[in-house]
Formats: sequence, structure tokens, C-alpha cells
Amino acid sequence: MAKQLRAELTRESIVVGAAETFERFGYGSASLSDVIAQAKVTKGALYFHFSSKEDLARAVIDAQHEMTMASVKQIVEDKAPALDLLMRLSREMTRQLLDEPVVRAGVRLTLEHGTFRTISDPYREWMDTTEQLVRRAQEEKDVKESVSPEEVARFFVAAFTGVQLVSQVMTNRRDLGRRVHEMWQLLLPALVPPRKLPHFHNVAAAELGG
Repeated sequence: MAKQLRAELTRESIVVGAAETFERFGYGSASLSDVIAQAKVTKGALYFHFSSKEDLARAVIDAQHEMTMASVKQIVEDKAPALDLLMRLSREMTRQLLDEPVVRAGVRLTLEHGTFRTISDPYREWMDTTEQLVRRAQEEKDVKESVSPEEVARFFVAAFTGVQLVSQVMTNRRDLGRRVHEMWQLLLPALVPPRKLPHFHNVAAAELGG
């Protein structure tokens, strides 16, 4: 049991070290030697758990996806209004991008089309969750019936991805919270019935800190 626990802790250290390395250098420029140095493990320990750099990158993406979806599940199961939850989900994803190296690295890896094959499953699950929340919000009369939940989900994921990417390039994400709040300020008039718009602008300010 102790040996198994040590192996699990070593693997976790390698994944975190790989995430920090990929975040810093990108997939193409990062080397396994960089990962070994960052994780403070031996070459043998790394190869015991991972056979290649691609194998390591997939493990980082899987860890990022697992971390994100655990938060998504907890938020979606809340009984609060669905549109509130979608804003809360935006806040949590913003927090993870700011605070979690594994999340930042996983996002970078999935966006590096030239050096790593994009993993689409996390984006599909994100869209599915968003679509589910928009449908719930329509049932709660907080989103216009004329709106297509599927189209909103696709646009929302694309918009958030673009906002965080530009924020990373321009300010190293220092302004990400503010930019996500701006995104919602622009989205709400297209989604929400006019009589409910003041309320949800207040919700956005409360949830997103704007």
C-alpha cells in the first residue's frame, strides 16, 4: 500500500511538473529533461509512468479536464437559477486559469494546433453543459424562447476561449476577470428578456466581480 501511494504521488508530481513545463515552454519547445528537472524526479521514475512527451501531454490534458469537470458537476447540481450558474461557471473557470498551472497548461496544449493534436472532448462537454444550462434557463423564463441553446453554447465556448486567449497575450491574464464580465455584459441583452435584464446585470456584477 505504501509503495502504491508513493507511485501515485510520484506520478502526480510528474504531471504537475509537466504542466508547469508545458505552460512555460509550450509543447514543441519543452523537453523531457525539462520535465524531470521541474518535477524533481529521476529519468527512470518518469519513464516508469510515461512512455513519451505526447503521453505526458495527454496526462496533463486529462488532469485539467478532470479538475474542470469536477467543478462543473458541483456547480450544475446547485439549485440556483441556471443563468446564475452559467455565470458562476465562468467565474470558476476564470479562477482556475489564474490559479491552477495544470489548467493553464491543459488549455495551452489543446490550442497548440501546430505542435499537438487538439483534444476536442473537453470542448464538447463544455458545450453540452452550457446547452443544458441554457435550456434550464429557458424553462425558468430567464432566457428568450427564440434563442437556440445549441447556438448559444457554441458561441459561449468560443467567446470565452477567445477572451482568455487575448487576455493571456495582452496582460498575462491579469485582466481576465474584468474581460469575462464585459463578455457577459454584451451577451445578456441577446439572451435575457428586457424586463429581467437589470436583475441579471446585477447578478453578473455579483458573480463576476464587475
